[in-house]
Amino acid sequence: MAETGASPLPQTPPAYSPLARAEHFVWLTARVLEQRRFAYHFLGGGADAVETALAAYRNDDEGYGHALEPDLRGPVSQPLHTGHALRVLDSIGRCGGQRVERVCRYLTSVSAADGALPAIRPSQRGYPTAPFVPIVDDPPSELLATGPVVGLLHRNAVWNAWLFRATDFCWQAVESLEKSHPYEVEAAVAFLDSAADRPRAEASADRLGRLVREQRLAALDPDRLEAYPVPPGYAPGERHFPHDYARTPDSLARAWFTDEEMTRSLDHLAHEQREDGGWPIRWRQWAPGTALECRPMVTIEALRTLRAYGRSIN
Repeated sequence: MAETGASPLPQTPPAYSPLARAEHFVWLTARVLEQRRFAYHFLGGGADAVETALAAYRNDDEGYGHALEPDLRGPVSQPLHTGHALRVLDSIGRCGGQRVERVCRYLTSVSAADGALPAIRPSQRGYPTAPFVPIVDDPPSELLATGPVVGLLHRNAVWNAWLFRATDFCWQAVESLEKSHPYEVEAAVAFLDSAADRPRAEASADRLGRLVREQRLAALDPDRLEAYPVPPGYAPGERHFPHDYARTPDSLARAWFTDEEMTRSLDHLAHEQREDGGWPIRWRQWAPGTALECRPMVTIEALRTLRAYGRSIN
């Protein structure tokens, strides 16, 4: 073949890294918010773009709706949507200032008589909702909704009158847990990891960790899943692993598990990445669109957890 004098174009090798595969999946399937979040966490994107995308879900009452949590459809604000928004703001270092003060006014307006948050308010009725989410006329306060919100506000040194009674509720709820389920335990950890009273938080976490092991709420050996029963009401195969509770090495829940158990858990998480580049959801899938919207969210969190433990994702 005759030489033309022109240098050949460089050949880009196929990108097989977990991060590159996940990036393809996110651009292919994700909502704008998750695209912006992925760019912020892994591609050097800016926080402003994430906050702008998140603002599309905000309502005039300063709560969040519009299926920010995909299993709750419709426009109305809900505590679970608003807790999701606070997690996004925390992840980009924007969980503070007047924006969060206004969110606290919303939280105050929707709290139950004890000052804490119900998971779902009756305004959700009439909009498409996951069948496993009950809607009642007078919903009680729940640690599931309140714990992560209180924890995030303490973590970001947000002081608002709403926090006092909500914090008391969380302490009472966590310290009275006798029989629980994984999502409630996760909410308790989210509170304890940022609670101001560290000795009390450490003591509560130690007791909670023993409860998790006694009730087999964490699948400690991914090769023997049959030894860990699926909690009542959960989807088939909806188990939780050590990394679900201890998402970072500095979480109080990390002390619940041996190094070997955590290594197996992280290996399992890494191996869960699918051929399309995304991670699966383990909870019950009830509509095609909600599953599609949830998977990029789960993918981002899987990558963040692996990176937090020093696993290579590049």
